[in-house]
Amino acid sequence: MSSPETIEQEQAVIQTSPNIEFWKQVGFVTGATLISITMLATSVMTGGLFGLAIRFGNLPQLKQIQNFVPAETTYIYDIKGKLLAGIHGEANRKIVPLDQISPNLKRAVLASEDNYFYNHQGIDPGGIGRAAVVNWAAGAVQEGGSTITMQLAKNIFLSRERALTRKIAEAILAIRLEQIFRKDQILEMYLNQVYWGHNNYGVETAAQSYFDKSAKNLTLGESAMMAALIQAPEQFSPFVNKNLAIQKQRQVLRRMLELKWITKQEYDNALKQEIKLGKIKSFEASIFPNVTNPVAQELIQRFGRDATVKGGMRVQTTVASDLQIMAEETIKKWHKTFKNQGLKNNQMALVAIDPRTHFVKALVGGVDSKKSEFNRVTQAQRQPGSAFKPFVYYTAFASGKFTPSTTVLDTPVTYPDVMDGSYSPRNYDNTFRGAMSIRTALALSRNVPAVKIGKTVGINKIIATCRLLGIMSPMEAVTSLPLGAIGVTPLELTSAYATFASYGWRSPPTLIARVSDSSGNVLLDNTPKPQLVLDPWASASIIDVMRSAVNKGTGRGAALNRPVAGKTGTTSSEKDIWFIGTVPQLTTAIWVGRDDNKQLAYGATGGGMVTPIWRDFMNKALKDVPVENFKPPSAFTRPQQIKNIKKTH
Repeated sequence: MSSPETIEQEQAVIQTSPNIEFWKQVGFVTGATLISITMLATSVMTGGLFGLAIRFGNLPQLKQIQNFVPAETTYIYDIKGKLLAGIHGEANRKIVPLDQISPNLKRAVLASEDNYFYNHQGIDPGGIGRAAVVNWAAGAVQEGGSTITMQLAKNIFLSRERALTRKIAEAILAIRLEQIFRKDQILEMYLNQVYWGHNNYGVETAAQSYFDKSAKNLTLGESAMMAALIQAPEQFSPFVNKNLAIQKQRQVLRRMLELKWITKQEYDNALKQEIKLGKIKSFEASIFPNVTNPVAQELIQRFGRDATVKGGMRVQTTVASDLQIMAEETIKKWHKTFKNQGLKNNQMALVAIDPRTHFVKALVGGVDSKKSEFNRVTQAQRQPGSAFKPFVYYTAFASGKFTPSTTVLDTPVTYPDVMDGSYSPRNYDNTFRGAMSIRTALALSRNVPAVKIGKTVGINKIIATCRLLGIMSPMEAVTSLPLGAIGVTPLELTSAYATFASYGWRSPPTLIARVSDSSGNVLLDNTPKPQLVLDPWASASIIDVMRSAVNKGTGRGAALNRPVAGKTGTTSSEKDIWFIGTVPQLTTAIWVGRDDNKQLAYGATGGGMVTPIWRDFMNKALKDVPVENFKPPSAFTRPQQIKNIKKTH
């Protein structure tokens, strides 16, 4: 609300409203006629209304009026406060206090709609009398008798029907409003409630649309043009008919001059001012629909649809706009590259998470959100292939029975299988390489060693590891599970790798940092509260092994001028190809595939096709990020070991 000093100054100007002498001087009516009309209107409207109020017992009562909360737009911002999108129903509204509205606009509206506002008690019998005389003299309705308080009552609580009963109800409610609220509160409510055209409700969204500025910065010329809109917003809109809008603006300015609320110099300057229009923003598309669509879905799930589209929430996302732009540009660039190479109908997804907070920093759910709103990061369950193997080897390390140097045999093996009678895992190249370390087996993405270690540590224990990491997609305890024969979302997979990069500390991955209401009260606070869910030594060990995969294994295409740990993923028949990689400050996954689940291309692999995309994005994303080293496994206490740790499997 405005300060008392500001209100007193404004009232001093506003209370110079025309009196009876003014009306006599301008020659509309004689003083006696006006006094008679005023007295008649006063007797009817004040004495009669209190009696009529008994017959309108179904009108909103005191508590309902006091507790009224107008619908307000929910705004979504990036991590630094950049506006990404507004979510609203019919009413696109942002409520602002009276002291954040230009005095020019307040006076222009009062001059146009109710210049006796600070003198009456909700109804203005004299105003009704004056309107009757003006309309009678003109032979048409040129002036209304409704006060701002009556208009507010109508806008909030009543229908739009034109009927005597509604006008009476307006007057009764106006008197109630004046009994409950101060004049400044009523004016603030009115300016935030009134419809200004093009789905703009309230002065702030209207000012942003019409003039691309806040309501507090409106000039006198802009204020007069906006005030003129109230009578017929779409008809008088400068977006529809600028010449008519200027004509109506001049009428408001003349009225302000007649009331002596502005000087002749101010009047002349306002007429000369060039009006620069903004653009209609009520249905403006989101800057990053890949981000704001899933955020809106989460808000609806948590708070309900009405609260989301009408509740005026302020939502701070975790996304960094610069990274999001880089991510979207990277996906578009490589999609075009693959298309030019003959790889048709491919889809791609990218998600980047800060492993220190598990905040999602960038998210791209597909190559074109305008053609498809399906978000492949959060909604698509795709097979991870060999990108699942780190979960197998982590489980082995955490058991205390294995280290990265433990020997495993890459040799033929057959297991009983409930479905097919037997299962014999094969490597991607259909060869066997004999004895090797776990480090080498993961770096070269050998399948047979992963299945052998998985069977040894127990498939159910691997599933338990995945659950600790937040992977909740369905899994069956089948022998082939270590090769990624399940469906997971890219978000689940990336969050799990981020937990490895934080040495076992995990917070739920989130796109929302904080939600508050329009008054600043916090509704949801996702400040990270990490929990240690994994063994730190085993986590550091799997990171160390995945560094070998990048330095001299299938992930060599992802190498940067800094320590990188990661793993490629390629499923059978080349339907899904991946690379998930991490540095200490950022974990990023990229998936490429087809929505129809058909083969991408013969010989397509994560190592060959996805690592260059990952490297392209990360080089840009880490441009100004200092180089950090991962902590070695020796920095942590090894899990309790058992004998024969070097045993060959």
